[in-house]
Amino acid sequence: MDLRAFEEDNAVSCLLDSAAPAACRTQPCCLGIDEAGRGPVLGPMVYGICYCPVARQGDLEAIKVADSKTLTEAQREQLFEKLDAAKDFVGWALHILSPNFISTSMQRRAKYNLNALSHDTAIGLIQHALDSGVQVAEVFVDTVGPAEKYQEKLKQQFPGLEVTVKPKADSLFPVVSAASICAKVARDRVVKNWKFVEALENVDSDYGSGYPNDPKTKEWLTQCLDPVFGFPQFVRFSWSTAQVILENKAVAVRWDDTEDDPSQKSAQSLLSYFARKDTPTRRPAHRFFYERKLETVTSL
Repeated sequence: MDLRAFEEDNAVSCLLDSAAPAACRTQPCCLGIDEAGRGPVLGPMVYGICYCPVARQGDLEAIKVADSKTLTEAQREQLFEKLDAAKDFVGWALHILSPNFISTSMQRRAKYNLNALSHDTAIGLIQHALDSGVQVAEVFVDTVGPAEKYQEKLKQQFPGLEVTVKPKADSLFPVVSAASICAKVARDRVVKNWKFVEALENVDSDYGSGYPNDPKTKEWLTQCLDPVFGFPQFVRFSWSTAQVILENKAVAVRWDDTEDDPSQKSAQSLLSYFARKDTPTRRPAHRFFYERKLETVTSL
């Protein structure tokens, strides 16, 4: 699994895939869909598909795939290597959704929630498999939202396919288990090797589980917050946990039309953060400044 395309620019999303086996181009195939990293406030969400000929589902089961959540990281890595080595009948594809993409999508003016984003990503991966020449006949999906509505949505989008949407599909259908393993392995590798473009020298690298209710994660979010520019790109700033920290710790924005509002009188101006200070701050300058070669001046 070559993740360099995403690691070179982790602010944008990335589609990765294996070559489609010749058998999958000529025989009816089953395709499973699952995701990894839906809940965390940190890191990307990864959607994965895995597919194989219907006639060779027994061979897929022989690899002993299972729901990725029931496996250790080492077991997931071993199973992915087996899946990737079965190039004669197994194919996979991944869509890595960056934290930045997730948050900006959810904060559009037009409502676009995580369920809709998940549905659209799954639809895009099915279409990608079809465009790659895979003879998809059956699709199995781990549900996001009400299973019946999601299943009907996919059937309308792909009327020629037999679609099954079930809760816990990753523990019911081996092809979904395989997709779950592919997605989880990719997310684990991306998170472990995340390249921070922001200067975080004084911030602890241990951010806990990444889930919103983890005290260690909340502490890390507070440490890495820049009062003007917010969080690193690793953070899903649309999550309520991140927004609460922003509201409590970051600089309030005062708009021109609110200057007469008494409640805004005590708000600290953003301009104060650009002024030269007699004593140096512990936090290094934000990359906004050094990328643009900006320095504070006292006279012109």
